[in-house]
Amino acid sequence: MNPWAVDAGCPRSCAVRPPSRVGPTETAGRYAALARELTRSLLLGERLAGDVAPRVQARRVLRALGVELEAAHAPLSVPGADTGTLIVANHISWLDVVALLAVETVSFVAKKEVGRWPVVGTLARRLGTQFIDREGGRHELPLMVGELAKALASGRSVLVFPQATTWCSVPAGRFRRAAFQAAVDAGVPVRPVTVGYHQEGRASTSAAFLGDEGFGRSLRRVAVARGLTVRVTTHTPLYGNDRKTLAAGAWAAVCTGETRTHPHHGV
Repeated sequence: MNPWAVDAGCPRSCAVRPPSRVGPTETAGRYAALARELTRSLLLGERLAGDVAPRVQARRVLRALGVELEAAHAPLSVPGADTGTLIVANHISWLDVVALLAVETVSFVAKKEVGRWPVVGTLARRLGTQFIDREGGRHELPLMVGELAKALASGRSVLVFPQATTWCSVPAGRFRRAAFQAAVDAGVPVRPVTVGYHQEGRASTSAAFLGDEGFGRSLRRVAVARGLTVRVTTHTPLYGNDRKTLAAGAWAAVCTGETRTHPHHGV
């Protein structure tokens, strides 16, 4: 069994057009602003690998797209830890990574296809992304766990989406256990994080990037949405030496509801 291809995720039909949309002029302005910020990020070169630049640029991208960020002021990493933190979040959209980087600069794990995306792949590599071949099966998995454990033990905090694919809402899918073995091996805390999208006070699937949908279509839904908010909620860190227990605890925390957040203005 391929450990990265058990769950198919939601079909693209689950992602619906935003109920409230901006006009063509504002949409065009958002695309132009996004292009400027992506160009700015590319021109930063190796400086994008620093602690501050990725966070600043992520916030600029959200602002360019008209997306508001709501997040706790506390970092995603566990304060005071001598090692890194395994940050695990549910996965809805390509925008998840931007929102989480806007909270804290961390490394992350992504499928190898992302590395081939124009512009995005280049930026991801500069951020130290670890690319995973989900078709590699049993041969790829131990290597991923070993590399991830090494990074965590060295003090780097790493973001992982243990669902391994995207779903249209938070309480869908499940957390795979492999990444949690890396936390056990490295002896690091696990930080569960919930990412959710809202518009007009209701949960929204407009930002979802699902199934075989093209990136351009998903981007357009975000670009035309009026009042789209991404909410990042951190939960109490988990510790333990059993990956099954850690995975179950993290999934329960992510699905329990959104707490400990307040609006983060300026994005």
